[in-house]
Amino acid sequence: MQPHTWTELFFLDEAAALSAGHRPCAECRNADYKRFRRLWETSFGAPAGADAMDRTLHAERLAGREKRTYHADVATLPEGTYVAVNGTAWALWGNEILAWSSAAYGERRPRPARGEVEVLTPPSIVAVLRAGYGAGIHPSA
Repeated sequence: MQPHTWTELFFLDEAAALSAGHRPCAECRNADYKRFRRLWETSFGAPAGADAMDRTLHAERLAGREKRTYHADVATLPEGTYVAVNGTAWALWGNEILAWSSAAYGERRPRPARGEVEVLTPPSIVAVLRAGYGAGIHPSA
């Protein structure tokens, strides 16, 4: 990656990028960034800029060099959140969970009504999704 420039990361879709702990780009997706920032500020009750959000997200996405996860009841999680089930990443979408791959969503299952799951999406992003940010999702969904 180039130092002192935009981050050269590409994901299947926005839901996957959010689950990895990345917010919308303030330059190339400015309208989405502003909407995300407004919902972040609403969720946490304080003004936030890109640097502050990035610091929070960095701390939430990594435990040392490992992906940081946590557990929550699936009933409390908004659409667009990623969870791990038996070592596979799944996106919560509508009444289904969709198995992630780098090319498309594959297997579909009914979304469980309740039960503890391992959450891959950082808690701050879950809060923004819960506040109404609609994550873009690949057409295979």
